[in-house]
Amino acid sequence: MTAFPTNTTSELTPEAYAEVAAAIEAQVGRVIVGQQDLVRLVLVCLVCEGHALIEGVPGLGKTVLLKTLAEALSLSFSRLQFTPDLMPADIVGTNVLEEDEAGRRQFRYRPGPVFAQLVLADEINRATPKTQSALLEAMAERAVTVAGETRALPRPFLVMATMNPIEMEGTYPLPEAQLDRFLLKALVPFPSAAELAEVVERTTGATHAALEKVADADTLVAMIELTRQVPVASHLVAHAVDLVVASHPDGAGAPESVKRYVRVGASPRGAQALVLAAKAAALLDGRPNVSAADIRSMARPALRHRLVLGYEATADGVTADDIVSAVLGSIEEPKPGLRGAS
Repeated sequence: MTAFPTNTTSELTPEAYAEVAAAIEAQVGRVIVGQQDLVRLVLVCLVCEGHALIEGVPGLGKTVLLKTLAEALSLSFSRLQFTPDLMPADIVGTNVLEEDEAGRRQFRYRPGPVFAQLVLADEINRATPKTQSALLEAMAERAVTVAGETRALPRPFLVMATMNPIEMEGTYPLPEAQLDRFLLKALVPFPSAAELAEVVERTTGATHAALEKVADADTLVAMIELTRQVPVASHLVAHAVDLVVASHPDGAGAPESVKRYVRVGASPRGAQALVLAAKAAALLDGRPNVSAADIRSMARPALRHRLVLGYEATADGVTADDIVSAVLGSIEEPKPGLRGAS
């Protein structure tokens, strides 16, 4: 396998971008069975400098996925196990009083586990809101402030948070402001019988897959910069905006299910996520331009966690994905030069 180190965006073409991505996914596939959609969404977040929220039952390989990515990309990795007694200082670090050989005492900063390029926030909804909020500055500013001093985090920087959708006892729901900081939310399905059998075979034997380093931090930074440079036609930006507007009960083009079940629609960050993730999706397929299909393919992961549903939705068994599907059905795919609203 060939590695792809690079230092400037000009050295990275859309074809090379897609080749690097394919090499990364191939390495992850040597460890992770199936879950191609999950791997692709996490990779989209990585090249967009966004963060990923993963919902799924334990044992589906979420932790292994991020550790495998770190190994294949030569990136630093840390894991934060969120518990009710976890404190903000356990995440961002703290100043400790140390004494040198001469007996002089001084405070020295000891960085927390958030100072890594890939950070796993495992079961993030088990920590208190105060502790959850310790990640907000890191996710938004890529820096942390302790004792009045702001320290930058490494680049690239990705937080992948996990939530267990079944066990709700002793959990603290993430506030909408924090959910909005996640670029995409992925739902991890339970594997098929064949995939589960392969998982068991891989994890109960004496051999382990040997991974090759196929890229480095410089390569990822170049991919991030190239992602931002992808042009998007004005009618496609308008289409992303139309989808977000239609997710609001009083928005133009809102379907009946939105008016009935949605209390608050997607935020402006939802439109930003749609466009930025669509840029990455196009480049991952080796295309230098975004299509309407790219934007629509990212609608569910970009919007599902940004909708606030009412009690009626729970009573009727309506999910956020059902709402996004209804929005996609009400807003037609645009033609060049036309707005997407119907």
